[in-house]
Amino acid sequence: MRRTVASAVGIAGIVAGTLGNAGPVRAAQPRPAPVACPASVGDRATCYTGEDGNGAYYAIAIPKKWNGSLVVHSHGGPDLGEGSDPERSVDDLDRWSVMVSEGYAWAGSSYRRGGYGTRMAAADTENLRRLFVADFGRPERTYVHGQSWGGNVAAKVVETYGRKNGPYDGALLTSGVLGGGSRGYDYRVDLRVVYQYYCRNLPRPSEPQYPLWQGLRPGSTLTTAGLRARLQECTGYASAPEERTARQQRNLADILAVTRLPERTLESHLRFSVFTFRDIVHSRLGDRNPFGNRGVWYSGSHDDAALNAGVERFSAAPDARRDLSYDSDLTGRVSIPVLTMHAIDDPTAFVEHESAYRATVDGAHRGKNVVQTFTRESEHSELSDAEYADSIAALDSWARTGNKPTPRSIASACATFDRVYGTGCFYDSAFHPKPYASHVRPRPGGLTWPAMTSAQERAWSRIDGVGIAP
Repeated sequence: MRRTVASAVGIAGIVAGTLGNAGPVRAAQPRPAPVACPASVGDRATCYTGEDGNGAYYAIAIPKKWNGSLVVHSHGGPDLGEGSDPERSVDDLDRWSVMVSEGYAWAGSSYRRGGYGTRMAAADTENLRRLFVADFGRPERTYVHGQSWGGNVAAKVVETYGRKNGPYDGALLTSGVLGGGSRGYDYRVDLRVVYQYYCRNLPRPSEPQYPLWQGLRPGSTLTTAGLRARLQECTGYASAPEERTARQQRNLADILAVTRLPERTLESHLRFSVFTFRDIVHSRLGDRNPFGNRGVWYSGSHDDAALNAGVERFSAAPDARRDLSYDSDLTGRVSIPVLTMHAIDDPTAFVEHESAYRATVDGAHRGKNVVQTFTRESEHSELSDAEYADSIAALDSWARTGNKPTPRSIASACATFDRVYGTGCFYDSAFHPKPYASHVRPRPGGLTWPAMTSAQERAWSRIDGVGIAP
């Protein structure tokens, strides 16, 4: 490790750097302050925290036996607090301390504010990389890692900043929401309208009415506890099956069958379709609607004809859909090695997101730069540490040697790491996910990928105010 002087030249380099449409970095930013590392890191590293020039809190860990390379982490969510959460990056360091155990320096940003904004989060991730370089020197190699929505953020980092021979040498995308924003949340749009058809309590008939694409009316004081109570009232989801009423059991069965959602994550998906949709629509898009469900036929219920006749329908406003697409959809223009890992039974970001990403990079004729791996696990964020260690090692070898790994070679190497971590290796090298449309009901015109082409991205980038403001 070497600390360089944060000279005026170094700071100016950060300030002058282009951060897409996320805005410039403020000039004044304190240097990282040494802090105690999380228990999972212990005394194996020196840890730092700080706040960057845009108000994003961050955490950094540099192993005492540093291998010279850096992993920059993009976290999932998005969190919905007003400002940057100083604890988020520290918690993520604790969760992914395996990277530090493997000898990599680690840096994670909490982003400058809560709420949706994929390009903003990508800019904050890149800004932290620049901050690391200014204070600690340029690493031998730099990798970006994204988990969940952070997978979308990291994929955007790859396309925005990850040019060949640029600052990033590779990317690891785990449990990624890789379908992008304009299509990646369609199953939650479906949940929102199907839930209301059966439950009629969000809003209740006695409450102010609003279009369901808003998620929740802007002035509502509904809490997550209140949402859970309404879901329980309608479906009895938190009760044992024998304790549910016949009506609750039928409502629950119909909602799950039509939306194809796992029962154990029904509440978290509904939360997203209520609170995060409100953030996207009201706070980020000025009350414009980016979502639609016209032309979708819902099936699997006890009475599909009645459901389709009664469910609320709406169409996206073209400019709102464009802005959400510009912010979070991917073009597939990948110039550096990208390795993905996804649990086959991921109940939150379905494994078919990987099909969307494969179709996106293939559509951009960049498929040679992507390797996808799948594991026989059923969690979203709690994958095996041995697999994370195996994955970053495979990516590092690919970047250093140019020899592209295969799912089989990655699976074969995992046992070496499992002898250290003892968390198991669950790769299925023969698995290939079904098309995205097999799990998420496509909208008219929504079967081809990429959802946003490079030409569209270039054209839209010339529109003043396009996208989501940071």
